[in-house]
Amino acid sequence: MKISKLALAAMTVTLTTTACGLGGGGSAPEAGGDTAMAGNCEVAKGNVGAGALTGEVKGEITFQTTSLKNDFAQVFDPIIADFQKKHPGVTIKWVDDPGDSEFAPRLLANAAACTLPDVVNLNEPTAIALTKAGYLLDLDTKVPDAEKQFIPNMWARTKFAGASSHTAMPWYGGFNVLAFNTELMKAAGLDPAAPPKDVFELFDAAEKVAKVSGGKYHATVATPSHRLKTDWQSLGVKFFGADGKTFGFSGDPNAIKWVTRMADLYKAGALPRDTLSAEPTELSNRFAAGKLVFGDRNASFLRYIKDNAPTLYPKLGVSAAVEAKAFNVWEGQYIAVASTSKNAYAAAEFAKFLTNSDNQLRFVKDPKVAIFPSAADALKDSFFTTQSGTDPFSTARKLGAEQAQSNPVTTPEEIATRMAENAAWGDAVGKAVAAEVQLAMQGEKTPEEALKAAETKANELLAASQ
Repeated sequence: MKISKLALAAMTVTLTTTACGLGGGGSAPEAGGDTAMAGNCEVAKGNVGAGALTGEVKGEITFQTTSLKNDFAQVFDPIIADFQKKHPGVTIKWVDDPGDSEFAPRLLANAAACTLPDVVNLNEPTAIALTKAGYLLDLDTKVPDAEKQFIPNMWARTKFAGASSHTAMPWYGGFNVLAFNTELMKAAGLDPAAPPKDVFELFDAAEKVAKVSGGKYHATVATPSHRLKTDWQSLGVKFFGADGKTFGFSGDPNAIKWVTRMADLYKAGALPRDTLSAEPTELSNRFAAGKLVFGDRNASFLRYIKDNAPTLYPKLGVSAAVEAKAFNVWEGQYIAVASTSKNAYAAAEFAKFLTNSDNQLRFVKDPKVAIFPSAADALKDSFFTTQSGTDPFSTARKLGAEQAQSNPVTTPEEIATRMAENAAWGDAVGKAVAAEVQLAMQGEKTPEEALKAAETKANELLAASQ
């Protein structure tokens, strides 16, 4: 069933207004002697409110992943079989969502119909919507030992903005790195041993590339949409105004400097002009064709190059992402348990089993992925600690392990701010801000005018979503 973006927004508002609180249903009213409400669904009383889950590991559980079944059945079938062998009274039905543009509408519709999968793989925006509506289990209350296996600072960074409890377990994330074509760097007079360390150094490199290449190749694509949030977070741009709730970035010096630099680079031809509104795949395609110096920041990009441009792969250099400071809150994939589950205790036990160190290692060691785990002991495995190779993947894994264990955000206030930024900066906001930046890059507005208009539109969208 196709659901328009407007319908999705309306559904999200409806779900939110029927919610029982951000704590995962903690204030749900009673529906009867042994039942209560989670969202608009009648559930077992033990699924919400005070007290840990109790029960037996039995019954049928639906486990839903996102676009994993075709390539990773050899990973998850044994995990499921092991759990069922350990608990003979349970049956796990594994389903896989294609993860297309209708993913969130489908899942939100399932939640409203009280048919959300028992254990579900989520991205952050969908997890936030379901948390606000009370459809995800309050893990801190219901599964108090859930946090034990995770990297402490990573667990601390997975509580969604405004939520009183954790409602999802961090699962896996992509390594964020800077991949670059060493031959093009040398041709442009850049040193592959000294790649850019921050966003503005990358812009400096783009200027140098343009002076040498004569337009035959560029540093990166022009579209601002895939850079905005992470670039700004890495630069310390203040997203919110004095109230801490509405956007107020238009006067931030680094935001102004960023838009000004993007506009100057575009005007000078240092960014390919036909990529101002390019699709995300354009960067990968051009890099694989030898037309860009710098690639995508996700380490899965390395697999793309190895598979699609094998002669280029050995020429890749890999270093820490220039936006590394932006990735100090978990932005990977999550595993959540539905508060509407009829077998919530069994579902929670499977979620913990799925995300333990041994089972995460089964996944991250698959040669088709370049991801890092969230379980503390998994990162102590020799797969990460003794990477001796110098190939791009080995280098990325070393950097990823370091990144996963680092903690640039050090205070609860900073964590809360970053989570609030991620929650407020949805797809619609990102597109609206990018559209104004594009006008500045085309010379139709000054950076200051573009940012002011972007801030106004972003606040209108934010207000409409609440």
